[in-house]
Amino acid sequence: MAEKPLYNQDVTTIIAELNTDGQRGLSTQEAAKRLAENGPNQLKEATSTSLLQKFINQFKDLMIAILLIAAIVAGFTGEMVDASFILAIVIINAVFGVFQEAKAEDAINALKEMSTPNANVIRDGKDMVIKSTDLVVGDIVRLEAGDIVPADLRLMESASLQIEEASLTGESVPVDKIAATLKATDLPLGDRKNLAFMNTNVTYGRGVGIVVHTGMQTEIGHIAGMLDAAAETRTPLQDNLIQLGRVLTYLILAIAAITFVVGLLRGKETILNMLLTSISLAVAAIPEGLPAIVTITLALGTTRMATRQALIRKLPAVETLGSTDIIGSDKTGTLTQNKMTVEKLVVNAEISDAATTEELTGTYARLANILALNNDTKRTDNGYVGDPTETALIAFNENHQRDLDKLFAKMPRVAEIPFDSERKLMTTIHPAPQGYIITVKGAPDELLKRATQIEMHGEIVPLTPAIREKLLAINSELAMQALRVLGFAYKLSDTIPPVMDPDAVENELVFTGFVGMIDPERPEVSQAVAEAKMAGIRPIMITGDHRDTAAAIAMRLGILDEADMDKAVISGSDLDNMSDAEFADKVDRYSVYARVAPEHKVRIVTAWQKKG
Repeated sequence: MAEKPLYNQDVTTIIAELNTDGQRGLSTQEAAKRLAENGPNQLKEATSTSLLQKFINQFKDLMIAILLIAAIVAGFTGEMVDASFILAIVIINAVFGVFQEAKAEDAINALKEMSTPNANVIRDGKDMVIKSTDLVVGDIVRLEAGDIVPADLRLMESASLQIEEASLTGESVPVDKIAATLKATDLPLGDRKNLAFMNTNVTYGRGVGIVVHTGMQTEIGHIAGMLDAAAETRTPLQDNLIQLGRVLTYLILAIAAITFVVGLLRGKETILNMLLTSISLAVAAIPEGLPAIVTITLALGTTRMATRQALIRKLPAVETLGSTDIIGSDKTGTLTQNKMTVEKLVVNAEISDAATTEELTGTYARLANILALNNDTKRTDNGYVGDPTETALIAFNENHQRDLDKLFAKMPRVAEIPFDSERKLMTTIHPAPQGYIITVKGAPDELLKRATQIEMHGEIVPLTPAIREKLLAINSELAMQALRVLGFAYKLSDTIPPVMDPDAVENELVFTGFVGMIDPERPEVSQAVAEAKMAGIRPIMITGDHRDTAAAIAMRLGILDEADMDKAVISGSDLDNMSDAEFADKVDRYSVYARVAPEHKVRIVTAWQKKG
């Protein structure tokens, strides 16, 4: 592939470079050849160690080595009770470590369910379903709502395609995808709108893309590679035990040597007796109970953490919690619920809190109806499935005990104009008591351009320039709070429009209201942040989400003070413009890292570790 970023390249150029056919796809023979050459489309798993290897690894510790030597020496000198006791402690210690490591790995393996089993591809000009592991570079893949993207794709077609990329970028709102070539350069992952990434979720629309990377060459593979290459570090306790082991070794050897020499100088003991005496003294001086006490203490710690749903893979790791200075946390799904929620309503040109709006009557009821009707959310046995923004609108109705089944039965959808990322609107048509109601939702500024009236306190009045300016100001105010704002409007019609043309249908609208949504913080996090600060631990946020959204959530959680908004927030592009030395010097200034890529996260952690 050319060095020019894929999102800057025209699709025809990529098709030519990959030697494929945009309509017919690869031939079955060519696909088999590429699969044999490049291997399956799957992430490389780290080499797993056997139970025996795990057991042997437990003895790679200075204190344990000293104890083993002491046991051997005690056995040679006839102190079989001491030798047996020391060996028993060492073996019990190793068994504890192996048990904890194996239990944690079993839990981790149970979580490795992210890969998709099948992919819809075009080969030999035919649609077919294959295992995603059999995908190769150059394959043409179809995407539909509900699919998991099976490889990294350059999109060729996009029909209202939206993909949720929170697992990769940390952005809680699905990304509108396009097929057009992007002109901007140095774009972060979240802004590469003509690319689809492996293991992300299609929430809406459909699309077609060409496979440009598979397996470890994908973005998710890049992350897996960085994790695999990360060097293991010792915990403070491990460093202290190693230091203690060295000191004890030197002291014991020195005391044994002095005892041996002084005994010989007295002239009353034989060399053999003094040698046995010195060895016995050395064995007695070794604190054989220390590893057992440390292991039992750490095991108790991991058990307590397990009751709090925290998984500790290796015993020494639990001790680092007591040495923590910095907590670097992702935002989406960690500090927040990863669930869009209606937080603000704008009705009658006034802002109100959605949670405190108890009774939905008048214009509020009209708005709630449109939220449910103009919606593609589907109900399944496991709950609602669809765009997180749309499922939030359904949840708002349900939280206010509204009977949606009755509403849908009474006002089924009879026609629609799907959402389009260029016009930023979606329209649905439903039967009404008198004719039909045309509901429209979308970007507030686009909606206000097409509205001529507004419903105020149950009455329809002209949408004057003054009211329009007030609504635009409210939209800006909500956006500054990092809320995602959607506008809603409607109009009545005697008949279903004969031609579903946006220009003909989406006009002369009656504006109803705005809805402000956000992925809210978890209720327990603010208290956790406060407790961490009281304990002298500094929480920081490292996320792929947008700067304003990250800063707003950080302020709500107490991670960021309003006075520090300008100087304590940094983006991934800003990081790229800093040298490692400059960043290491300034790293403690920042509490929020926004729009960062996975490699930035490694760089941030490394910079903090260099500061101790």
